[in-house]
Amino acid sequence: MSLSKKYILWFAQEHVEFRQAEFNSLMKLFNIQHIDYINDNKPFWVIEFPDDAVALQYASRSIALRAILKLWSHGKNDETFHKNLNHFIEQNQAHLSWLFTKETSFKITVETYNKHLSQKEKIERIESLDYLPLKGCVDLQLPNVEWWYAEFWGLDPTNVPDKPEDILFGQWLANGQRHLIKEISLKNRKFIGNTSMDAQLSLLMANQALVKPGDLVFDPFVGTGSLLVSAAKFGGYVLGADIDFMMLHARARPSRITQRVRDKDESVRANLEQYNCSDRYLDVVIADFSNTLWRNDLKFDSIITDPPYGIREATEKIETKHNKTEIKNSANLHYPSTSRYALHHLYQDLLMFASMHLKLGGRLVFWLPFCRNDYTDDIIPQHVSLTLISNSEQILMGRTSRRLLTYEKHVESNHFVYDKVILHPTLTLDFRERYFESDDVSRSEKRMHRAKQREQGRLEALKRGKVVTDGRSFKCTMNRQRFKEIEENN
Repeated sequence: MSLSKKYILWFAQEHVEFRQAEFNSLMKLFNIQHIDYINDNKPFWVIEFPDDAVALQYASRSIALRAILKLWSHGKNDETFHKNLNHFIEQNQAHLSWLFTKETSFKITVETYNKHLSQKEKIERIESLDYLPLKGCVDLQLPNVEWWYAEFWGLDPTNVPDKPEDILFGQWLANGQRHLIKEISLKNRKFIGNTSMDAQLSLLMANQALVKPGDLVFDPFVGTGSLLVSAAKFGGYVLGADIDFMMLHARARPSRITQRVRDKDESVRANLEQYNCSDRYLDVVIADFSNTLWRNDLKFDSIITDPPYGIREATEKIETKHNKTEIKNSANLHYPSTSRYALHHLYQDLLMFASMHLKLGGRLVFWLPFCRNDYTDDIIPQHVSLTLISNSEQILMGRTSRRLLTYEKHVESNHFVYDKVILHPTLTLDFRERYFESDDVSRSEKRMHRAKQREQGRLEALKRGKVVTDGRSFKCTMNRQRFKEIEENN
């Protein structure tokens, strides 16, 4: 087993559907050559990279990654695992000697998936590694070297096997960038709206768009700028547009239940300033996407957006009238009326816009909502200039889902030839109408179903030996205290 080739990618078991798409995007972004041995829904993959520098490069951008480890051993049972680890140490003794000096402090972390181990059991696992030639002292805070011992107990919490399916051991190299999820969390963000994109998903979108320092990134349905924040965190210069005057000027109703009126300084710019990215903020403009205002020769490195679906935010465009109102003076201002922007027209315009304004090799990343009963691969919009790179599903509620689509521009296109966009007839259906039609379960039935799911989860956690706390009750108590304090202050 080579010392510097194989690595363990230990993933967070969250948004699993997006893991492969992000990994492939980062491999292209950094031009990394690799060989993968495991690439399924398991929380770890074994990957062969050229060297540590390349592995660290991947870890420097990945949001799905918990940590990356240099693989020392793995096996399907204890005997095979310990045999492989002993063999690895003997084979690479000359390279590993610096890790086992008296001056080298160390730490061994025991991790499990789908199984809870008591502290006593964790110590037993560590003591089973007593053949490691460790001479330094234990340092749980800032060790010179850290190893991870990990056991995988399957993916089904209702059918945990008697013994682990796989055991792994490796030297920790680096964590992924999951700290960014908390850093730009919506909970503490200055300016948010009803449909502000979740921090983790917005960061994944920026990675799939291959955003790198110096890129020009555009969001044509910018809202409160969540996608611009993520793109700016990765070094992109960001620009946005939206038709909603009230939202962009922070005059819309606040989304937080504890907030009665919006602060005067709320804005997309304020969000960028909050995360020290104001130097990468270009501007946001009020614009109707169906009537483009951009020069034909303007090119973006990537377009990242989440168009409105007509559920919590209306799909609007400026209504075209034959009798135009004349504006004689500032006292007689004309506010144009809006009409519904059908989703199939919106996506047609979006693909045409991307084919015109993306650089060659640039990427378009956006969400497509649909009812799961209607889905086939044929409903994915197509354009002759754009290649579909990835297609990942996120289940919403009821029978509805949305798919994160990533396209890459491979050839220049004539902006005025609309027959280059291929739309399936399903996309012409009214998604809003079908969204509410699919919700054929009453609210009381939903509450009962959620209660059953919580109880089932609690029982499964108890089977795995996990100590379960009543988080819902604690959260309700905290909310009551918070509202009481607000009322007293007012």
